[in-house]
Amino acid sequence: MKKIYLYVLIVFISITFSLYLTEGYINYNLSINEVNVSKKIKLYEKEKNKKFDVRSKLQVYRDLIKKNSKITSVSAPSFMNDPNKKLFFLSGISNSKTISCNENGYYSIFESDRYGFNNPDNEWDKEEIEFLLLGDSYAQGACVNRPNDITSVLRSISKKSALNFGYRGSGPLMYYATLLEYYKKNTKNILWLHFEGNDLSDLKLELTHEILKNYYSNNSFKQNLKQKQNYVDIQTKKIILEALKKDDDKIEDDNKNLLLKYKILKFIRLNHTKTIIKSIFKKKEKDNLPFKEFEEILILAKKFALKNNSNFYFIYLPQHERYNQKIQNKNYHDVKKIVKNLEINFIDVHEELFIKLENPLDLFPFKMWGHYNEIGYDKVARFIYSRIKN
Repeated sequence: MKKIYLYVLIVFISITFSLYLTEGYINYNLSINEVNVSKKIKLYEKEKNKKFDVRSKLQVYRDLIKKNSKITSVSAPSFMNDPNKKLFFLSGISNSKTISCNENGYYSIFESDRYGFNNPDNEWDKEEIEFLLLGDSYAQGACVNRPNDITSVLRSISKKSALNFGYRGSGPLMYYATLLEYYKKNTKNILWLHFEGNDLSDLKLELTHEILKNYYSNNSFKQNLKQKQNYVDIQTKKIILEALKKDDDKIEDDNKNLLLKYKILKFIRLNHTKTIIKSIFKKKEKDNLPFKEFEEILILAKKFALKNNSNFYFIYLPQHERYNQKIQNKNYHDVKKIVKNLEINFIDVHEELFIKLENPLDLFPFKMWGHYNEIGYDKVARFIYSRIKN
């Protein structure tokens, strides 16, 4: 009996030691990330001879609202569900200075158009549209200002019109829904910008939204959002203000977490290890991605393009982890196969551009994790243009 107790005790001590060893390793990596942030700030201030903007988005909002009442923030439409459950919003607030994000030392801000997208409003008055971009924050131009986003660069080098329908937090079903709602006649090229990091997992979530999934299951479904922008503005403004206020609590929590006593408490509670264990149990569920629905949505989008005499291009955008951690996206070949089988024009930014560069990390903020930097967006836009042109 004593031997059993001894074995149980040894097992318990071994498991406990392993758990705290794991927690220590995670905390070590997090401390490296904190060093990287500090390194980013020093690099920026040395290269640009400017101060890195360390304010939170809420602080930026509060500073700007004093001078201009038409200030708002980018917030993923999937988190901005209509409180009255009448609509599913696909864009932001119209005709407003919109705070985006800070990865390059400054907060990017754009003047939204009449439908809340990142465009000069007069683009909607053009008789013909050369490029129409669909996508998430990468298409939207996250963390850089105009004219450094992909759409603006395409406008500049082609000397032709372009509309940016990209919006943070969107996935394939929202791209298709946005195309149906906001498509402008006489569009020559539709560019579907697929981000490998989360587009398929975003689609899985999108298919759970009652209103949104109607675009997939009902060919005649439409919300007529163009005519309801005033309602979208009013409701979205309320939601964004509430979201920004929550930043106060987050800032307070972040400040607490910097204190040694809170770090020790979190270590004793194994906070980070518990989070990882939970994510492992959810991994199988996440891996079950909706490839069938993804293919069917692309079929619908291609049919829509053909019906409207528009060329349709699928553009594959790679993530930072490919070049920093040498992680190959396991869905890459499946996505490529689906697109090629559908005979859709495939532009592979990873294989045809990034890996041919001496150091692809140069296209990310200070070579660290994030969206593309100004150079990255510029190179991607010019590459896309060269492929379409030829």
